Amino acid sequence: MLKPFSIALLAVALAASTAQAAEPKLPAQQASLLSSVSADSMRRDLSFLASDALEGRGTPSRGLDIAAEYIASQFRAAGLEPLGDDGYLQTADWRKIAPEKERAQYADAPAPLTVRNVVGVLRGSDPQLSKTYVLVTAHYDHLGIKKGEGEDPIFNGANDDGSGTVSVIELARAFAAQKTRPKRSIVFMTVFGEEHGLVGSRYYGAHPLVPVADTVANINLEQVGRTDDSEGPQVLAAAITGADYSEVGDVLRKAGQATGIGMTKHPVNSDRYFAFSDNQALADLGVPAHTISVAYAFPDYHGAADTWDKIDYANMAAIDRTVALAVSMIANDPKAPRWNSGNPKAAKYVEAAAKLQEGKGSN
Repeated sequence: MLKPFSIALLAVALAASTAQAAEPKLPAQQASLLSSVSADSMRRDLSFLASDALEGRGTPSRGLDIAAEYIASQFRAAGLEPLGDDGYLQTADWRKIAPEKERAQYADAPAPLTVRNVVGVLRGSDPQLSKTYVLVTAHYDHLGIKKGEGEDPIFNGANDDGSGTVSVIELARAFAAQKTRPKRSIVFMTVFGEEHGLVGSRYYGAHPLVPVADTVANINLEQVGRTDDSEGPQVLAAAITGADYSEVGDVLRKAGQATGIGMTKHPVNSDRYFAFSDNQALADLGVPAHTISVAYAFPDYHGAADTWDKIDYANMAAIDRTVALAVSMIANDPKAPRWNSGNPKAAKYVEAAAKLQEGKGSN
């Protein structure tokens, strides 16, 4: 007799095979895009970014600087156009933007204490729509070195959020490798300081590198590599924060139907965590912005044992292919996604979007 856990795994396998059998055949251009997403490439990237050599990528730190240079090198190799004030790097002085309660410890630091968002753009192919943007993001920082926390003081942050970071890199590669570019432009960005309160994404929101009023959507990737969620295995499925706040959720669900991935609304966490990841900075400005996650809680969350060897790379690639399809759908649709005016929880974002477009019209 199969043990209960084996029965659960069998059910997942049967569901996956049924979903795959039901998948419609994608157009050649979309199929080429999805086939370009490589689990092996992400494994190589993450085995470096989440290695002890980068010392947990704390903000600020030597390891974070190395990670920024590595990500920039991958954007460069993919053929993205740099968007920062220093090549692919958008720089800021941590002494000035750190949370107020942390600034005192940096008062004597050399000037400036530089932190960096890493940003590149793939220009769109349509003369008009190329002046509008889809933003794909993740945070690349983690908790760094925490002395006195056991035998291993390095908090590598493989899933949180190395998984999102390598996904952004891989999506950039996949889109850039296509012969035909999407109609809209796509901005790929990894941000610093999420673990200190969304500092890097909020810095971008205050100092945008493309017009916010022309940014039609933001899809943020957070914790997409581990399937061992505290509520049970999450295989071929991901949750959308604020899943019914805007039409971006509808696009993601439609993409999931085409790829055999369940893009769902968690009954509690989808709304609870909407404001706790880097999509929030853009949402506050009126841009439909959401975060995709596979496991909201997993055994090594914010622990030293969140290491790159525990990532389910095949599943992560499947999720990223769905995200790639959704980004492609938004980037090729002349109609930009809108907030859901019928959802009271989205009311302040509907209002922010209206003000954003009013400001655009008055310029």
